Amino acid sequence: MSTSMEDLIIRPIEPRDDAAVAAIIRTVMPEFGADGPGFAIHDPEVSTMSAAYSRPQHAYFVLERAGRVIGGAGIAPLEGGDPGVCELRKMYFLPEARGLGAGERMLRRCLTFAREAGFRRCYLETLAGMQQAQKLYRRLGFEPLCAPMGKTGHFGCDNWYALDLTKPAA
Repeated sequence: MSTSMEDLIIRPIEPRDDAAVAAIIRTVMPEFGADGPGFAIHDPEVSTMSAAYSRPQHAYFVLERAGRVIGGAGIAPLEGGDPGVCELRKMYFLPEARGLGAGERMLRRCLTFAREAGFRRCYLETLAGMQQAQKLYRRLGFEPLCAPMGKTGHFGCDNWYALDLTKPAA
C-alpha cells in the first residue's frame, strides 16, 4: 500500500498521543546510536510530551496516518539561551514515514509556529549519522554551527544548526 501526502495529517499533540510519541522516540533514537547518556531519549518529558508542550511558546506536532501516530516534532524556547531563540526538539519518524516529504512538511509547520511565537532564531542538535535530516535542514536554510548553544544537556549530539527566522522562509 502506497502512502501519499494526502494520507498524512500534521496536528498538535494530544494527551492520547503521549504513549505513541514516547514509543517513537524510544524506537528511533537507538536506531541512530542515540540511546546513551546525553541524548534526548532520557529527557523526563518523553513520557508526557503533551503536558510538556502545553506551555506558552511550546508546541509539539504529530504526524498521523490512518489514525496512527508515526512521527512528531516540536518547538520550545532554548534552555539557558537567548529568549529570542527556540529549539527544534524531538523530530523523529518511524521508517514507514520517511522518504514521503513528511519531514519537510513537519519542519515547515514547526518553523511557522516558531515565527508566530516571536522567536528570531531556531537552533537544533543532531548527529552525524542523521544525514537525511541534515540535508533537509540545510535545504531549508539552517547553517551549521561550530559549537552547541544553550544548556540542553544533550552532550551526545555532535552537529548543531541555526536558522535566522527573520529572513523569508526557504
